[in-house]
Amino acid sequence: MTEPTIYEWAGGTEAFERLTEVFYRSVLKDDLIGPLFAHMDPDHPQHVAMWLSEVFGGPDRYTHERGGYANMLRHHLDKAITEPQRRRWVSLLMDAADEVGLPDDPEFRAAFAGYIEWGTRLARSNSQPGATPPLEAPVPHWGWGVAPPYQP
Repeated sequence: MTEPTIYEWAGGTEAFERLTEVFYRSVLKDDLIGPLFAHMDPDHPQHVAMWLSEVFGGPDRYTHERGGYANMLRHHLDKAITEPQRRRWVSLLMDAADEVGLPDDPEFRAAFAGYIEWGTRLARSNSQPGATPPLEAPVPHWGWGVAPPYQP
């Protein structure tokens, strides 16, 4: 039996698109992080869904259609994201994952949360004034880590 990717286990592109649609509706209403997204492109939720899909083992559309890591990084530079804003982003995303019915098994949620924690901490660091992150890097590919999904 072949181990599924996190992308496949989550439900594929449609699942990530549902996730980001619900998530960004909450973001825009939030007093703490809403202002960071006040001028968000209407397609932003779909672009984030493409990013997450690629990170978790789906098609490499973000790389080929959106410019990959360099483009994603550009959206975070000089935003001065605070730790409370980062935590709120994570919290709202996890709430959206529950709302849209992403898998809630411990293995999926641990892998999903692991990337979200890592990625948002990196985004916060890269967003600080004067930060000098590498301008070119591959899109990360996140796997199951030490606990792939249990399949009887």
